[in-house]
Amino acid sequence: MEKYKVGIIGGTGMVGQRFVTLMDGHPWFQLTTIAASPRSAGKTYEQAVAGRWAMKTPIPEQAKDIVVLDAGADVEKIAAMVDFVFCAVDMKKDEIRALEERYAKAECPVISNNSAHRWTPDVPMVVPEMNPEHLEIIPAQRARLGTKRGFIAVKSNCSIQSYAPALHPLRKYGIEKALVCTYQAISGAGKTFERWPEMVDNLIPYIGGEEEKSEQEPLKVWGRIENGQIVKAEEPSITAQCLRVPVSDGHTAAVFVTFKNKPTMEQIKADWAAFRGRPQELELPSAPKQFLHYFEQPDRPQARLDRELEGGMAVSMGRLRPDTQYDYKFVGLSHNTLRGAAGGGVLLAELLCAEGYIDRVKS
Repeated sequence: MEKYKVGIIGGTGMVGQRFVTLMDGHPWFQLTTIAASPRSAGKTYEQAVAGRWAMKTPIPEQAKDIVVLDAGADVEKIAAMVDFVFCAVDMKKDEIRALEERYAKAECPVISNNSAHRWTPDVPMVVPEMNPEHLEIIPAQRARLGTKRGFIAVKSNCSIQSYAPALHPLRKYGIEKALVCTYQAISGAGKTFERWPEMVDNLIPYIGGEEEKSEQEPLKVWGRIENGQIVKAEEPSITAQCLRVPVSDGHTAAVFVTFKNKPTMEQIKADWAAFRGRPQELELPSAPKQFLHYFEQPDRPQARLDRELEGGMAVSMGRLRPDTQYDYKFVGLSHNTLRGAAGGGVLLAELLCAEGYIDRVKS
């Protein structure tokens, strides 16, 4: 098949680098354009990331010689070169909102890893297995922006991927409340141990803005479209505490949950095993065959052992058991820069292409 031409905006940061690696050999997408800040513009990609390449694999050959463009100054040029862009820039939120809208208004679809547009009422925030129907808001957004092709779609925060997918197939029992403690890898801050030695043998009990995201974003994902806006769900009530821990990749969550109609543990495990979302139905290239995995071993899932499950795109659970104050408790795990960031963005782009929201227009 003819591949979609893809640009990466913010391609020199950690998530941008992950996007670059995921484009290497992708069956649908061809990386043609990389943009970053003015200080990287004009350099080859290899020169721009020299000394700060954070991935475990080498820079893909197809990316090395791409000349980096200016993410802000070259919007029109980039929009004319690609079918869509991934956006993973490190800027102030108001600047990101303005930049992403410039690309959208230049008739370039934007799949964003950033948080800036997550609460824009007509911007879908999609976990592809959980709320693919929210893509139906795109025509309303295009009407607001005055575009024919351009739009913005965002992925959710990496922290909620470690527990919200596990709760999703259990909503039929009426989730009343959930308490979540997340233990988040340093790559979520765009760091490695070499660049953040203070995290070795350490734990920081604070990640700015993360707890609010963890409590509120699932409610938008579980919300509904009404009058051209996404209205967030009123339930369940979620309280969260988020900690940074000395792990390279993989966010772990300790989850406590109470139901209106309490299921058995056997029902919960069966629901997890049986769950399939739209990406599995469509057999999208990046979709895990089995989205939710449950481990019976008492010491699993572990970040080091299980974060790469199904290419880092699956979510793992373990230690499901009764609780003294909630109905049940369990542990969840997801790879934060794959399922939680760039990989989730790639899967969202595949879904948008498969469902006809992005077409090939560039020759």
